[in-house]
Amino acid sequence: MFFDGFVIDAFAKGVLLSAAGIAWIILLVRVVGLRSFSKMTNFDFVMTVAMGSLLAGASQSQEWTGFLQTLTAMATLFAVQYFVSRLRHWSPRLDALVQNTPVCLMKDGVILHDNLRATRVAEEDLLAKLREANALELSTVRAVVLETTGDISVLHGDHVDEVLFKGVAED
Repeated sequence: MFFDGFVIDAFAKGVLLSAAGIAWIILLVRVVGLRSFSKMTNFDFVMTVAMGSLLAGASQSQEWTGFLQTLTAMATLFAVQYFVSRLRHWSPRLDALVQNTPVCLMKDGVILHDNLRATRVAEEDLLAKLREANALELSTVRAVVLETTGDISVLHGDHVDEVLFKGVAED
């Protein structure tokens, strides 16, 4: 693609195509927005993984057509994600399909074992998160929520505003 020598050409392709791929992703993120790589939905997660795979493919392209096809695929993924996020605002049905529902794993000091089983979260993992959040007694834990991103939030203290439970499945 760049040089006649095999080694120097491989090195040049690795450096130049990777740099061009990264620059392309940065440009697309600037156009579409930083939310492109958030962990808000399943779709966002797939987008992040796919973009990494496409960047790897771009850096290893053997011909210009393959490289351009990869850049086009990147732009298409960004466009699809942008339009899906717009459509989610207009369609509750699509939003429910794309978005996970946060699930309560513990409420008012009581571990909700059925929810742990349903979400495949081990009790040991829950306890580790409680320790990480510096919860000293189960009775002071108001709630533990498995968020739509896969993160686990621990709410502890004397009182928790009910608005924080909006959209959280408790049963």
